[in-house]
Amino acid sequence: MKKINKMKKLILLILLVAISTSCEDFEGWNVDKKNPSEVPADFLITSVEYTLFLRMTSISVNYNIFKYFAQNVGSTTYQDEPNYDLRNRDIGGTLFIYLYRDMLNDLADAKQIVADNNDLASVKANKLGMIEVLEVYIWTILVDTYGNVPYTQALNSSEFLLPAYDEDEAIYGDLFRRLDQALLFLEPGGVSFSDADLIYGGDSDMWIAFANSLKLKMAVRVADADAGMATQKATEAYNAGVIMTSAGNFAYPFEASPPNTNPLWTSLVQSGRSDFIVANTFVDLIVPLNDPRTPIYLDDNQIPYVGGIYGTNSPFANYTHIGTKFHESGLEGLLMSSSEVSFLLAEAVEKGLIGGDAEGFYNSGVTQSIEYWTGSSDDAAAYLAQPTVSYASGEWKDRIGTQKYLSLYMTNGFESWSSWRILDYPLMNIALESGLPVPRRYVYPNDEAQINGVNYEAASSAMGGDELDSRVFWDITGAGNAGAGITD
Repeated sequence: MKKINKMKKLILLILLVAISTSCEDFEGWNVDKKNPSEVPADFLITSVEYTLFLRMTSISVNYNIFKYFAQNVGSTTYQDEPNYDLRNRDIGGTLFIYLYRDMLNDLADAKQIVADNNDLASVKANKLGMIEVLEVYIWTILVDTYGNVPYTQALNSSEFLLPAYDEDEAIYGDLFRRLDQALLFLEPGGVSFSDADLIYGGDSDMWIAFANSLKLKMAVRVADADAGMATQKATEAYNAGVIMTSAGNFAYPFEASPPNTNPLWTSLVQSGRSDFIVANTFVDLIVPLNDPRTPIYLDDNQIPYVGGIYGTNSPFANYTHIGTKFHESGLEGLLMSSSEVSFLLAEAVEKGLIGGDAEGFYNSGVTQSIEYWTGSSDDAAAYLAQPTVSYASGEWKDRIGTQKYLSLYMTNGFESWSSWRILDYPLMNIALESGLPVPRRYVYPNDEAQINGVNYEAASSAMGGDELDSRVFWDITGAGNAGAGITD
């Protein structure tokens, strides 16, 4: 009994000593240094940039299937995704999570950290402007892919565990506003994240040009739905200055050695698999044009070139392989180029959004793409002189749609698909096994109807159903050609 009393007294004494000791003496005792609770904004920016380019440039169906939607490639074995089955592997759910959880949430955190920091006012403003531009770009991917998506309530799970979906057109209107605000924050000649920004090295001038180019792209997107808004924003963007040379490309420097290699190399080389061949849609389009990019884009394992029939098994040995350039581990990721911007300017002129020479912009887009891929523009003039390539204003949708599509090959399937939805050129094949034309949108995540049922039903109803052929607001029926696709 005495021993028990002595033990109680000892415990009490220890507790009294502990209580009387300053809490500061124990600061950091319960911190997991391997999993920090507060991450520097610089780290978040680097992470988001890498994740964005990894997810959007990859050919793996575990990340996206945009290169199937663009019919750049066909599959040698697995045919669910080439035939537009998004449900089996929950393709819509995968991209949804990556964009919200791994990018937008991290950017929201980075924005808060910067806002709370004691940086000089000019540096803080440039950082906030850069984050906002990156956020707007990612939001446009979400809207352009799904249509209506959670927006105003999306990044506030403490208040909105089940966020409502906003209308896609309303989101775009707010994104224009946010982009204009970001441009006010970005100071010409200023710097922001420096080395942490692997795209532009924190150069505000580069981010300003990219922001204006993004505004131009958004304006061209909405032209058939809101000509007034499109004209205003395209004019502002063009007058303020867009990406005009390859030095301003929105590109990511993947490394030659793992783990930060180009994801195309991961799928085409490191995996040791032979899953992809070039689709007949692409081969049949480029070969008759005598295009100088052909030997870069296509391997010479089959001469004459022969594309795999889109939407059915195509034995690897029997069809044209993807060009060896895309097997380089250190090939840069490319999500917006000066070539693409030139095509957007040509399109903006033809739609009456800006003044200028549509043919000149078109020729510039073709020439810059040839120079980017071949290292020389020497062959551009002869290529453009061909009747099947030379600009014809009466056929501008065909000409711009086709050449923009060729310029985006294997780099940005998302943009190829999006451009096709506006212009409906080039003509795409019907997927052979499913008999389906190219989808107009991704379907929502498989479990959204169960998890967020009320909001999901409202969004789906507003979209005309959660279907592959429902359309984003700017994808106006009849604005291009019928777009139903062709059979081979």
